[in-house]
Amino acid sequence: MQKENVSEVSIPSSNIDAACFKIPSQSLLKVEAASTHAPRFLMLYGSLRERSYSKLLTLEAARLLTAMGAEVKVFDPQDLPQPDGAPDSHPKVQELRTLAAWSEGMVWCSPERHGAMTGIMKSQIDWIPLALGAVRPTQGKTLAVMEVSGGSQSFNAVNQMRVLGRWMRMLTIPNQSSVAKAFLEFDEAGRMKPSAYYDRVVDVMEELMKFTLLTRDVAPYLVDRYSERKETAEELSKRVNQRSL
Repeated sequence: MQKENVSEVSIPSSNIDAACFKIPSQSLLKVEAASTHAPRFLMLYGSLRERSYSKLLTLEAARLLTAMGAEVKVFDPQDLPQPDGAPDSHPKVQELRTLAAWSEGMVWCSPERHGAMTGIMKSQIDWIPLALGAVRPTQGKTLAVMEVSGGSQSFNAVNQMRVLGRWMRMLTIPNQSSVAKAFLEFDEAGRMKPSAYYDRVVDVMEELMKFTLLTRDVAPYLVDRYSERKETAEELSKRVNQRSL
C-alpha cells in the first residue's frame, strides 16, 4: 500500500502535530493484491442450555456463512471461567483469544434476559482484551449482532452488543437479527423454520460477508488514528531521551 503525501499540508491549528497529521486518501483504500483466502469468522453465543436457541441461531448463521464461502469457527462457552475468576492462561480463555486473533469478523448472538444480554455473552467479550501487547484482537474487524427472546420482539440485547462492538473498535454492520418467541422458530432437529426471521438472518450474513470482503485488506488504514500516531511518537521520544540520560 502506497504512502500518502503529507507535504505542503495546511495545518489548521497550532494544536496539530504536523509530523503525525495525515490527509485521508482514496488511493490508500485501493488494494494492489486482494486477499483470496476464505473470510474467517468467529461465532459467539450466550447460553449454556442443552437446547439453546441462541446456539441454534448461531449454527444457522454459520451454515449460511459457510455456504457463502467463509471459514467459520463456533466457540463453546462451556467451562469458560468468569472474568477475573481465573488467570488468562486458562485453556478456555486461551482458546477464545486465539480464535479472536484468527478471525476477520465475528457474529455475537445472545438471548435477551431481564432486558439485557446474558452474563455468558458478556463474559466472553470481557475475556477478549482491547490489546495484547502491540496486537489489538478486535480492532477493524467486522461484527454482526443477533438476539433471541422468549416473548415479543425486542432489541435490547443487540443494542447493548452494538455498544460493546464500538468499544472493541469493531466495524458493526447496519443490519441485525432479533428472533421473537424463538421456541416456535426451530423444529425438533434444531433447524430454523422458514419465516421472515430466517430471511433476515440470510440478509445479515450476506451483509457481513460483503462488509468483510470490502474492509479486511484496508482495516489497518481505516482504524489508523492521529491520536495514536501522536502517542507513539511521544513514547519513542521518551525512550530516546531516557537512553541519552
